[in-house]
Amino acid sequence: MDGILTKVVGLLVVAIVVALVARRFRLPYTVGLVGIGIVLVLTRMAGGIVLTHDFIFDVILPPLLFEAAINIHWPDLRRDFLPVFTLAILGTIISAAAVGLGMVYTLGWPVRSATLFGVLIAATDPVAVIAMFKDNGITGRLRLLTESESLFNDGVAAVLFTIALTWGQATAGGQIAPIFVLQTLALTVGGGILAGLLCAGVALAVAGRTSDHLIESTLTAVTAYGSFLLAEHFHCSGVLATLTAGILIGNFGFLAHDDQSRMSSVGREFTLALWEFITFIVNSLIFLLIGMSVAMISFSQLGIAAFLIIMALVLLARALAVYPLCFLFIRSRVAMSLSEQHILWWGGLRGALGLALALALPPSFPFRSQILVATFGVVSFSVIIQGLTMPLLLRTLGFAKGTSI
Repeated sequence: MDGILTKVVGLLVVAIVVALVARRFRLPYTVGLVGIGIVLVLTRMAGGIVLTHDFIFDVILPPLLFEAAINIHWPDLRRDFLPVFTLAILGTIISAAAVGLGMVYTLGWPVRSATLFGVLIAATDPVAVIAMFKDNGITGRLRLLTESESLFNDGVAAVLFTIALTWGQATAGGQIAPIFVLQTLALTVGGGILAGLLCAGVALAVAGRTSDHLIESTLTAVTAYGSFLLAEHFHCSGVLATLTAGILIGNFGFLAHDDQSRMSSVGREFTLALWEFITFIVNSLIFLLIGMSVAMISFSQLGIAAFLIIMALVLLARALAVYPLCFLFIRSRVAMSLSEQHILWWGGLRGALGLALALALPPSFPFRSQILVATFGVVSFSVIIQGLTMPLLLRTLGFAKGTSI
């Protein structure tokens, strides 16, 4: 236990230094963490720490998803409900299909392996996206569109991954009955949403009976992790459960007017600050560990040419998911400008969820090692290259620091 605590404290000290340097030179904080994580491994200063599926799912994702969800204002989301969910649902399916087909026809991957990779890499990472917008001071509709699409995209990708993995492991030529797909969708999606509603409902009921800010903040922490763990226990979507709980608590607690909120004014202020602190800690850990894990991956299993093809497929698939779907709304009141579409495309960063899904693949699954290497490679490119160039793109397109659009 002492060894683990020592390593965690050491990582947090590193995170503090990176944060100070990043702010001093106006660099993306997440990019700095990944870079330092790589350096720590190359200099042999970070032995014995590995990134696992359980750590990402059970420790990292619940607070990050919950903190993002409690800041989504339902009236704003309702206004852009159609484009957000079109991009999150159809966009994820289009992106996954494009990558999967591309892997089969350009690199000769088996259909099962290409499909699984296409699905897990279609998950844009709300952790990286939210951190990116916070670093650049972007607020307003652009931030809502990008963060909301990314959050719900994760839920869709996680559900599709469950179905694709079941199909990939099926016998008799990989065939599964349509009724099974429908049952899986109903259980995974419906169960996840129900778990989130149940946990948030209980938390709000209890919060309404107290004005103690410590109890209120503890209730939110229990809800964030409890909704996720409850849903996963019954093989439902923990991602959707935490998102549902976060949106409900956010709109009936943090974002509601004083006379309508189920939380005290002191409790809201204290708890929001607490969640900002929690996300800083878990963000620091996950991006440092991503960098450290990337440094330990042998990319020679793929080769440079194959990696470049994979990265091109991922970017092309994201473009196919954004531009044609946004064109559908070009003459509506929810139309998105071409500049906003560029941000949605290049800002579709990959990160923790894709890695967690890749790490969840059974050891015997065909091309598992190649899928892991490809996933870590795409995440590295996404966080470092796309993350570093996003501030420049935002300025070029007129989204200056502090802009509310």
